[in-house]
Formats: sequence, C-alpha cells, structure tokens
Amino acid sequence: MAANALSPALLTALLTRHAPLRRLIVGYSGGLDSHVLLHLLARHRDLWPDRSLKAIYVDHGLQAASAGWSRHCARVCQALQVPFQVLRVDASPDAGESPEAAARRARYGALAAELEADAALLTAHHQDDQAETLLLQLLRGAGPRGLAAMPASARLGSGWLLRPLLEVGRAELSAYARAHHLQWIEDQSNADPAFDRNYLRHLIMPLLDERWPAAARNLARSARLCAETIDWLDAEAEADLAQAATARADALSIPALRALREIRQRNLVRYWLRQLGLPVPDHRHLQHILHDHLTSGRDRRPCVRWPGGEIRRFRDRLHAMPPLSPHDASSVLTWRPEPQGWPPLDLPALGQLRMQQTIGAGLRADRLGDRPLTVRFRTGGERFQPAGRRHGQELKKLLLEAGIPPWERDRLPLLYEGGSLLAVVGLGIAAERAAAAGEIGWQTVLHSPSAAGSGIL
Repeated sequence: MAANALSPALLTALLTRHAPLRRLIVGYSGGLDSHVLLHLLARHRDLWPDRSLKAIYVDHGLQAASAGWSRHCARVCQALQVPFQVLRVDASPDAGESPEAAARRARYGALAAELEADAALLTAHHQDDQAETLLLQLLRGAGPRGLAAMPASARLGSGWLLRPLLEVGRAELSAYARAHHLQWIEDQSNADPAFDRNYLRHLIMPLLDERWPAAARNLARSARLCAETIDWLDAEAEADLAQAATARADALSIPALRALREIRQRNLVRYWLRQLGLPVPDHRHLQHILHDHLTSGRDRRPCVRWPGGEIRRFRDRLHAMPPLSPHDASSVLTWRPEPQGWPPLDLPALGQLRMQQTIGAGLRADRLGDRPLTVRFRTGGERFQPAGRRHGQELKKLLLEAGIPPWERDRLPLLYEGGSLLAVVGLGIAAERAAAAGEIGWQTVLHSPSAAGSGIL
C-alpha cells in the first residue's frame, strides 16, 4: 500500500459515492484500528463541512474492563472534540450461537437502530480483517457470497454501513498510530487463540505471510472478485425474479421456477429470500425446497423449515415467511374509536390493525359512528357476503376461491359489529356496509411483521 494510503482522499472517494449522507457515526471501540479511523476523520473534518461526526462505543458487558474502556473512549473523543455516545447491549448468545456471533448481532442491532436515512456507520475493518474473513468463510464451506467477505458499503437499518479502510493493511494503521502518538486499548481477549479469528491472525497468517508476503493483499483481492461475481449473480436473479414474481412479494410461480436450470433456481430462491429479509437456508434445506416443492403434485402442501424461515407450497406457488408464531383463533379483541379516529390495535403474533380514512372504499364511515368493533378469527361456520356478490356464502369457500393459503385463513382478522360480520381483512367488506363512490370510508390495514407485508381490504 502506498505511503499516502491514509490520506483524506481515501475517505473523500467513499463519501463522494454516498453524497446524500450527512451524519457520520464511527463505531469506536478504543482499539488501534477504530482510533485511527476516528482520528483521521476528526483531523480532516473541515474537508466535509456539510457532514457531522460522532463516535459510538458499544458496551457488551462481557468484560469487567468495559466500563474503563468506555471512559478512555470518552476522553479521546473529548480531546478530538467529537460527540460521544455509549450503547449498552445484551450480548448473551442464543442456543447454539457462539459468543462472537452473539456480540456481533447485539452490536450491529444496536448500531442499526441509531441510523436514519442520512446516516452511515463507519467501521475500521481493514485489509487483514478482509483476508481473515475470506479464510474463515472458506473453512465454513461458503459460496461466492460468503467469499465476497465484507463489502465496502452496505445498507444497515435505515442508513448505511461504510468500511473505508478495506484497502489499508494493519501495518499502515500501526504506522499512522505511532506517527500521531495515539493511545489505544489492548483487549487481551484479542490474543486468545480459542477464538477462530484470533487463531488465524496469530498462528496461521504469520506462516502464510512468511511464505507469501502479499497473502493478505491477494486474499482481499479475491474477496473483491467474488463481490463482482455476486453483482452479476444478483442481476441474473433479478431478471429471473421478474419472470417468476406474482402479485404477492412473498410468493413465486412454480411453473416459472421449473422453467429454469437448477443452478438458476437456487440463485433465484436465495436472492428472493434476501429481498424478503429472511435468512438464506443452507445447501441441504435448499435442495429440499427445490425437490419437495417443485416435484410434488399440485395438491400437495410440503413445508421446509430452517432457522428463521420456512417455505410452503399452495397450488402453483411457493410462499416464504418467518416461522409462524402460535395463534389463538378463539381470541376476541375490542376495538374502540377515539375522537381523532381509530387507534392502532395490536394483534398478538400477527401485527397491528389500523384504520385509514379514504373515499369510495372501505367501511362506510357514517354507519360506523363511534361504536366499538370486535376483532375475531375464523373458527368455522361463518357466512359472509362481500361487496360485489349477490348472495352470502360460507367464508371457508370464499377464502378457498380467493386463493388465500390455508395457514393464513385462521389468522385473518374478522371485524364484527355485534353479531354482524362487517369485513374480512384481505378478502373484502360486507356488501351492505361498503362505501360507495364519493362516500367517506374507513379502510382496514394489517401491518404484519411477516415477509408477506401488509394486508389491505
């Protein structure tokens, strides 16, 4: 790396590519790497006068020294005249989760919550970190996306995650720190070879460097090439998704999937799940999805589950979703209006029911008045006459005719006034209570945490 690797031009180039960003937040641990990044930004902040700078220290509460580290970070930020914040998180691992993964999940979850659309989190990951990440992914049997390691920029929460130092080696960072007489924290746990990354860093990488002095740089270059491959694969998947998409974002056409070669099927399903915000299944589960769902008969309803997600089949579509939470279909909730309108109503395990005023759609406002409604769920035997139908019919048959998947039918909110069924969310409004053209109405919307998004009637 050239001697000017840590010049402000390194940051300017990245910030220019993200011109709308106005708030820069440094993830500051007090260690050498993040101290260098913070110092570089603070030292040259006059070059970006339209951007604010702030540092955040995440206290995982895992080590007794963490409170002292927080005070050290506060003193450094005060000297640099950089606003400073401490975030305390619960980094307890879930069942089967490593302490490293739990700490990373808690840290990025807390930091993501701090980001708005005009904000970016800047971390000090560097070239050697990138090389270690690539090796770890290789040892885990990762595919091209895993081998792309850490991107220089990625979405995080409502904002962005930027890694401006990925082209800079650890040696350059150390030289900068010494030249500017920086004082940093040495976390002794970073020397513990019981952790996979530390084992690579202290025992394996020195051997590689001795035999191949450019090992870290070449490994980081391989990660960049894998990232380029991922861009191409995503473009291919996006084109295939356009052909296999349905009216629901969480459903794919099985005939369209069958028309693709298997390698494109796998690529499309992975891409689709990422777009839905669901975890991508491993190779074994993905093979089950392609086999169980694409080869079974149209009347079969297989379900493949993996941690954080599941895919079900109904008719000629695949449906993806988070694991369904237990739901009590016998529950009854009261929904009372307020002077300013209908407040949101929380539906356990399902989401939040809201009323939006509209014209020519929804429930007639003049018939609702200020009377409370009850929200129930299908238990069997209900009859309903939606707007546009001349006669009432069993709700079960209406749902089947509308193509609503079986696992959703008992979770659709039913709005009652007394004993009268006024509306079925996702299906329709009772004919006698539907707002006509030009009439004020209340439109009911279910905002769901699932990949299916919101249901509107």
